[in-house]
Amino acid sequence: MLAVTALIVVRTQNLFAVAMLTGIYSLLSATFFTLLDAVDVAFTEAAVGAGVSTVLMLGTLSLVGHRQKKQRTVQIVPLLIVTVTGLILMYGTLDIPPFGEADNPIHLHETTVHYLEESSHETGMPNVVTSVLASYRGYDTMGETTVIFTAMVGVLLLMSGRKKDGTGGADDGE
Repeated sequence: MLAVTALIVVRTQNLFAVAMLTGIYSLLSATFFTLLDAVDVAFTEAAVGAGVSTVLMLGTLSLVGHRQKKQRTVQIVPLLIVTVTGLILMYGTLDIPPFGEADNPIHLHETTVHYLEESSHETGMPNVVTSVLASYRGYDTMGETTVIFTAMVGVLLLMSGRKKDGTGGADDGE
C-alpha cells in the first residue's frame, strides 16, 4: 500500500490531493512501525508526518492555490542537483559496516550489550528501541518533541500573520 500511495502521489496533478495522500502515506508508515513494535517511531510519524506536515501543506495551499502549474520544458539544473546529491549520499555509505555483522563498532560497546540484554526486564517494553527512547533517553526524547512543537507553533504564527492579498500583518506600512 505504501508503494501504491507513493506512485499515486507522484502522478497526481491536484496539490490538495497530493497533500492528503502524503498524510495517508504517513499514517500507513505509522501503522507499519506499530506492527514492528516501534511505537515511539510510529507516534512521531503520525504526529509529525501525518499531522503537522499535512496541516502545513494545507496552509501553504491556501496561500498559493491547489493546481500545479504546467512545465513546458524539462529543467536540467534541478535534475542535475538531485543526481549529484544522490551520488554524494551513495558515496557516503561506502564506509558503513555490513548490516547485521556481530563485530560492527556499535556492538562492541558495553552500553549496547546492556540495552540489548536488560532493557526488556528493566523497562517492561518488548522493543529495545522503544525502551531506549522512552525510558533510558526519556528526557532527550521529550526535548526533541518540545523543539518540534515549538517549530510548529512558530510556523503557524508566521502563517497566521499573512492576509489573503499577500501582505503582512499590521506592520506593513499603513
